[in-house]
Amino acid sequence: DSTALRERLPEMVAARFGNQDDGDDDGPRPGPTQCHDITLYPEIGLAGGACEGYGLLLDISDPANPRRIDAVADSNFAYWHSATFNNDGTKILFTDEWGGGGQPKCRESDPMEWGANALFTLNDGEMEFQSYYKLPAPQSPFENCVAHNGSLIPIPGRDIMVQSWYQGGISIFDWTDPANPVEIAFHDRGPVQPDEPSFGGSWSVYWYNGLIVSSEIARGLDVFELTPSAYLSENEIAASKTVELDYLNAQGQPKYVWPPSFALARAYVDQLQRSGGLSAAELADTRETLADAEEETGSTRQVVLRGLAEDLGGVTSSDAAKVRMLIEAVLMLAG
Repeated sequence: DSTALRERLPEMVAARFGNQDDGDDDGPRPGPTQCHDITLYPEIGLAGGACEGYGLLLDISDPANPRRIDAVADSNFAYWHSATFNNDGTKILFTDEWGGGGQPKCRESDPMEWGANALFTLNDGEMEFQSYYKLPAPQSPFENCVAHNGSLIPIPGRDIMVQSWYQGGISIFDWTDPANPVEIAFHDRGPVQPDEPSFGGSWSVYWYNGLIVSSEIARGLDVFELTPSAYLSENEIAASKTVELDYLNAQGQPKYVWPPSFALARAYVDQLQRSGGLSAAELADTRETLADAEEETGSTRQVVLRGLAEDLGGVTSSDAAKVRMLIEAVLMLAG
């Protein structure tokens, strides 16, 4: 089973490829001979290798001498295809392209663990399995469907990803809690042919400067914008649009950085409302003070914002980490 396989993996890898920690520096470095995709995250000095039979975590802090620091396997995975880190580098997600993308693996009869994502936390260089995520809507037996390419969406304070699922369409999901990922939005064109097998669907989908761009194999290019919902507020979307990239190579994952903005502060307020981290009165006062500050300029705005940060510092919250994010956003606005 998967748990037993994960426990035995280190000795299996060592038996097949040798042990990198045996103190012997002579000869070729052991390791796999091929990977499907390797995602580099230079800002944190790590890379995730989806290496067909298992997933690797690589130390690339010295780019000329990458080093394998951990490996994972899963009996539910058929083909480790790609990897994505969360923005702060505390989690990693691997996709399983079961059937090479040409098979219907999202039928109601297919296990949720097949052709899905496996989510891991990163702790002291080790990957710890948390859960699976798979497109939740069952697809027909005529639709090729399996986890494929995607990218993070820069929603501040959350880990949100958009991902292609071939004829399953695209799924946007929240994996901030890696043990309980949940879909928050989707788009599905339906089958290319309603009554016979055919090949098509979203091959890859990426967020880029406020837009979501999906390459649909059989039917062209789809371009989307996010809209507010119970799962995603207008302020969160506005804050994501303040992130601007010069270019995007999904295998060279960029670190998202949010510039100071009132949208950023309000996004954190919305998240605190969603989590119950501030009382109704505290939420109302914070929103009113932000509105007052936005009407002001110069030193007057600075005084109002610093006063708000001081008040928030005295709040007792069940979501203290998010309150700290809000305080930091307010202080950045104050300058």
